[in-house]
Amino acid sequence: MGRFLHMLTLMASLAVLAGCGAPSTEKTTPGTSDASPVQINGRIGLTCMDLTNPFFKLIANVVTEEAAKYGYEVITVDGANDPARQNNQMADFVAQRVDAIFLNPVDSRAAGEGVKKAHAAGIPVFTFDVQVSDPEAQDLVVAHIGSDNHQGGMLAAESMMKATGDQGKIAILSFPEVTSCILRVQGFKEYLKQHNSKLQIVAELSGRGNRNDGFAVTNDILQAHPDIVGIFAINDPSGLGAYAAVQKAGKTDQITIIAFDASPAGKQAVYEKKLFDSPQQFPRKMAKGIVEAFVKYLEGEEVSKKIFIPCKHYYYEDAVKDESRVKEQW
Repeated sequence: MGRFLHMLTLMASLAVLAGCGAPSTEKTTPGTSDASPVQINGRIGLTCMDLTNPFFKLIANVVTEEAAKYGYEVITVDGANDPARQNNQMADFVAQRVDAIFLNPVDSRAAGEGVKKAHAAGIPVFTFDVQVSDPEAQDLVVAHIGSDNHQGGMLAAESMMKATGDQGKIAILSFPEVTSCILRVQGFKEYLKQHNSKLQIVAELSGRGNRNDGFAVTNDILQAHPDIVGIFAINDPSGLGAYAAVQKAGKTDQITIIAFDASPAGKQAVYEKKLFDSPQQFPRKMAKGIVEAFVKYLEGEEVSKKIFIPCKHYYYEDAVKDESRVKEQW
């Protein structure tokens, strides 16, 4: 009997030890040691217009790092420049009951559908880089964090006037589906008007923010207006596409190109004097800003509806002394 009781006691002790060794509900935050687990407080759904673009990839990575500091996992998906796909992604986030959605709209107006569904489900939406333009959805967004694109467009116009001597015909490569790009063009035009510029805008076509379309559209512009002296492109990819077309036409000495972003490729293009200026954005600040706004919201603090980060010129002189250009960093 004594041996039987002893075995029962031993089995009970093993059961207690097994219970103590059960898997923890805590998860280790990516990039941290196993010795310092962080409690996962919730999940954030993040959808970008195009994750093949290094600008958005960087933002997604920094958001993931910053959110992890507060115990939040980030589920990142690629909108792939497809408004319908992005709205489906937001519907999936709603079904997963994420704690917030960070949205970079593929199409400023179309994204309103996803915002309204999230709001109806009680899920806060924060936008970055590109604003939502759907009138019914705009006020449902908790906060927008992005570059001061209007101000950046004014910087581009200042550079265009400087580079061309404020004389001649120019063209604009736009992207009218995206608010940030609309604001850049608006700022560009307003600066020219405010300063009584003599420059004449003879063409404004969508380069859709990529090299291939930037190249194709610039070819068309050069066919119709072979005497232009300048091109303003709303980002570096379309600006570099424009440069390829200008180079092919043998007009690099005639035409000044100003882009936007100061991306790693854009910085190098400024250094190589393919671009005269690329007003600089600060994606790391943008990424940290959206996480900070979310945390303030969680803590019940007042969050500004619109947080704009000023842009700055990025000239050859800046590129020469810029270590981040050498390291191919933003």
